[in-house]
Amino acid sequence: MKPLVRLFTVVFAAAFVLMYLVARLNSAQGLSDGHTLTIYNWGDYIDPELITEFENESGLKVIYQTFDSNEAMMTKIAQGGTTFDVAVPSEYAIAKMTQDNLLLPLDHSQLPNLNNIDPRYLNLDFDPDNRYSVPYFWGTVGIVYNSKLLGGRELTSWNDLWDPSLRNQILMVDGAREVIGLGLNSLGYSLNDTNETHLQEARHKLEDLMPNVKAIVGDEIKMLLANEEAAVGVVWSGDASEIMGENDNLDYVIPSEGSNLWFDNMVIPKTAQNVEGAHKFINFMLDPDHAARNAEYVGYATPNMKALELLPEEISGDERFYPAPELTNKLEIYRNLGKRMLAHYNELFLEVKMHRK
Repeated sequence: MKPLVRLFTVVFAAAFVLMYLVARLNSAQGLSDGHTLTIYNWGDYIDPELITEFENESGLKVIYQTFDSNEAMMTKIAQGGTTFDVAVPSEYAIAKMTQDNLLLPLDHSQLPNLNNIDPRYLNLDFDPDNRYSVPYFWGTVGIVYNSKLLGGRELTSWNDLWDPSLRNQILMVDGAREVIGLGLNSLGYSLNDTNETHLQEARHKLEDLMPNVKAIVGDEIKMLLANEEAAVGVVWSGDASEIMGENDNLDYVIPSEGSNLWFDNMVIPKTAQNVEGAHKFINFMLDPDHAARNAEYVGYATPNMKALELLPEEISGDERFYPAPELTNKLEIYRNLGKRMLAHYNELFLEVKMHRK
């Protein structure tokens, strides 16, 4: 073989190998092509059998990655190093991502199953006309408590958490909006309050609560409460449902002072590489049977009214997790408070956590 031909052959082979390795690396990092779909979701937030079913039905390979906070999710998408085709942010994050031009408009003609969503959960302030998002799950923030460990006592109020008898007995989710929000609600203020005097009042009151707080934790809060490592938890409603399924001594209440009504919606980030596949997945999850199975597996409330009809009565009729409109109308949705105020909430939350002894 002539030297020039040999050189060309070696270079071509090396280039081929390099292209193959780059493709494999991109796939591992969530860089989609027409044959894959990269989904970015909260942990333990989908029935894995539905992913397999979607792969078999669509012919697409799903790459599934998780996040533990809206802030971490938004940062990663904004950086753009990893592309995601579908993400599942909360309402205030959707408003911010829309403002920051991080989302693609949805083609509703590719989402016929959108008609299955209860109109009460469409066209909300954070995404008018659902231009960028469609509902996935909804729920509340409240208190799960162990009646056995509390001697039969019931909790009904955020202010019950300050009872000295609960010293070192409370677990809290590691979320600034949730913790600062409960502090504000306990004082009669909005959980979207930006008045500095009110925010400082809430911080000081939460610092007074810290002797009762055993830990501020992530997903492990479910295992700890189910195993009776603490008597009380501040949790999201779906987590409460899952925990209660593990321990009959547990109950869940939406506090009388008010709380958060939250929504997690499916969106298509602007950097998506498989927009057609993203629409297929979203429409797949909006199918009533799929949505009902997902709700039963995850434990959160489905906004899919056709799916609700397929759920067992003990689930769909449980007003702790499917509260009546009379109650939900009194709850608040998190607003996008702006980058500076959200940073301030995080600072206040850090100060509260540092005060825990």
